[in-house]
Order: sequence, then C-alpha cells, then structure tokens
Amino acid sequence: MIARAWILAFLLQLAPVQAPEPELAPPDQRLSLDVHIVNVLFTVSDSKGRFVKSLPKERFRVFEDDRQQPITQFSNDTDLPLTVALMIDTSGSVSNKLVFERQAAIEFLKSTMRPGKDKSLLFTFDTHVDLLQDFTDDVGAISRAAEKIRSGGSTVLFEAVSTASQKLANQTGRHIIILISDGNDTFSRKSIDDALRIAQQSDTAIYCVSTNSILKNSYQETDKGNKTLRRLAEETGGRIFLPMTTDELPASFKKIDEELRSQYALSFHPGAKQDGAFHKIRIETNSRQLHVKSRNGYFAVKPN
Repeated sequence: MIARAWILAFLLQLAPVQAPEPELAPPDQRLSLDVHIVNVLFTVSDSKGRFVKSLPKERFRVFEDDRQQPITQFSNDTDLPLTVALMIDTSGSVSNKLVFERQAAIEFLKSTMRPGKDKSLLFTFDTHVDLLQDFTDDVGAISRAAEKIRSGGSTVLFEAVSTASQKLANQTGRHIIILISDGNDTFSRKSIDDALRIAQQSDTAIYCVSTNSILKNSYQETDKGNKTLRRLAEETGGRIFLPMTTDELPASFKKIDEELRSQYALSFHPGAKQDGAFHKIRIETNSRQLHVKSRNGYFAVKPN
C-alpha cells in the first residue's frame, strides 16, 4: 500500500499543471478574428444580351482596385435561395397608379418565390417607412398585407433603402431589393451615399422600377428621379427598368426574374485594408464576346 501511494504521488508530480481558463469577455467586448470576405453576385451576357449560364470558375478573374485577387468561393448554381424586400413608394404623387403597381408586384412574387426556399417581405414608404409583412415564404401573406397599402405624404426613399438593407443583412440567400418608385427623395435624413453604403455592406442588389413615365412626371422630375434610381441599381449590381405605361410593368418584372435566375456568385479575401474606404471591384472573363455585370465596389468594414 505504501509503495502504491508513493508511485501515485510521484506520477501526480509529473503531470502538467493546467492554468485556470480565463473568463471570457461579454460577446460585445471580444475582438473579432473572422477573416473578412467580399461576396459578389454577377451576371454574364453575350453580344445579343442573352444571359450565359453554367460557366466554370476558370473563366473568371476578379480585381480589387485593379489588383487581381484569388477567387476563394464560386458558384454558378442559379437555384440559390432568394431573400427579397419588395419596396413600394406610396407618397402622394403615385396614388392614381398605386393599385396596378401593387398588383404587378404581387404577381411577380407569385411567379418568382418558391415556398420553403425563398423569402420575401413588404415595405412601403412615404413620410415614414412601414414594414407591412415580415419575412415569409407565403406570397398570400404578402398579398393580404398589400391590401393595406394607402398613399400620401412625402418621400423618404434613402431611409427606406437603408432600412430594408439592414433588415436583409443577417438573412441567408441572395439579398435583393425590388424598388418601385419615381426616385425623388424629399424628406430623408439620410443621403444616397448613406443608402448605398448600407446596401453594399449588406451585399444587397437593388432592382429599380421607375414610375416616372407612368405618372407622366415633368422632364425635370423624371430626369432627376431616374438618375437616382440608376445609381442605386448600378452601384449595387442591380438594374433599372423604365416602363412607359402600366401595361409594361409585368414585362419589367419578368426580366428581373430572368436575371435573378441567371446569377453567379463569387467570394474573395480583400487585399485592401479594412479602413472603411470604398474599393472598386471588376470581374472579367476570358472572352471579349461576354459582358459581366456586377456591383462596382464595396466599403471595407473597419474592425471593432
């Protein structure tokens, strides 16, 4: 017994002493060690404007501030889930066309959204931004919420885009805003630069359907509004549509659906510093006959 106790004591002396585990700081005080990733959605079209699908990773190069970066993740799976924020301008200027715009938008969701896979939500905006229906895969719920839409008030377009982008930020799938508006912001406390920064940081592409021609707005209003919508679309990798009449709205939504089902996705580790600055993105193919459309850059998020 004495020998056994002596051996046990000897072995215990040889065992390494483990220091107590440090107490973790609250989650909001910890330093983030995640490697920053830039995600980019893009489409490829040929010389006739037809979408080209199923090209392999080897056909593409991505540039950040004109410096090529390795592609870390790539997908040509056009069946990726969609997370769509439908945003309808309900300011006083659109009241006489609101019913038809609402119906066209709901028909778009019915033809595009897949229950159990895609999600959508409905915002309206005039003097305020209102969430009428939170995330759901039930287009019927969106349709019922749309019946509550009423028009009136000023326009907080940039605040609406910012709110929707923040709402999409933590969702899975491709982040899409479908924006139906004349593009004339009259009441926001945010600027278009604020809205674009938030949209780009949340990897949100904005598809704009202009109502200027439908509403027969003045040339000055139309030109100003369409320039705003075009910038929101082009700088986030989306697209602007300019229907002349309400009869052309379904065709615009059909083109959006076609484009969403033709997107590629890639990711890369940025070479630039996480300094909060804007950095340009360019994607190229090895064919001069193909055209790539994507957002034109991203804001590097500063580390906490």
